[in-house]
Amino acid sequence: MLQLKNISFSRGKSTILQDVSLDIPAGDFTAILGANGAGKSTLLSIAAGELNASTGQVQWGDVALASLNTAQLARKRVVLPQNPGLNFNLMVEEVIAMGAYPFPELSPAAVAEQAERAGQWADVMHLLGRCYPTLSGGEQQRVQFARSIVQILAGYQGGEYRCLLLDEPTASLDPLHQHSLLSAARKLAVETGIAVVAVLHDVNLAARYCTRIAMLANNSIIASGIPSNVLRADLLEQTYDLPVTVLAHPQDAQRPLVLFA
Repeated sequence: MLQLKNISFSRGKSTILQDVSLDIPAGDFTAILGANGAGKSTLLSIAAGELNASTGQVQWGDVALASLNTAQLARKRVVLPQNPGLNFNLMVEEVIAMGAYPFPELSPAAVAEQAERAGQWADVMHLLGRCYPTLSGGEQQRVQFARSIVQILAGYQGGEYRCLLLDEPTASLDPLHQHSLLSAARKLAVETGIAVVAVLHDVNLAARYCTRIAMLANNSIIASGIPSNVLRADLLEQTYDLPVTVLAHPQDAQRPLVLFA
């Protein structure tokens, strides 16, 4: 599994993360929650190998993440940033198929099959044939999510640890597609065994779809576990500095309903 061990990170004189440890098991959908500036995106970048921690270790099983080169990382983990930059006049289907670039051994037929599956999961099949830059921000995000699915599943036979890292993937989406994307992410984790991690701001979406939650506050993880154990009023108030009421969800007692005052 992917393991972050005693991670600290400073920028100038500011401490962003302090002694953070987190395991990312295969088949889990983990949400990282926290207020603005808590270090969520920084933690995700360190987990992805895009940013070096000031102290601590990131392990990919028995291998140090830092020992893997860019090509090796691209075959093991996928990162979907908040604002994927792509200004080329590519068609939607071309962008989706870009996910297979790290896997040149795949046949065109295998890439096309995987792209169709990803397009269905991301609900973008109706966008095929359109030029990517003409899409709305939310549509582009869903196309990029489809590309990410292609990359994380390319050549995947099961049993190999892979990890999909999503940084605020629902930020530009309407409520329908917020639920659709997170439902697909959960399905991906549960049905394939791939680990999925998402930085989220909506606590109730995290409670609804994620199997585990890590809560960041005061530069560290103050709680990590299943939603019913982590989404407690005292921990939420410490994290967000707001009065909180936690209710039993009418449809699922294991997934609390959080109301902020």
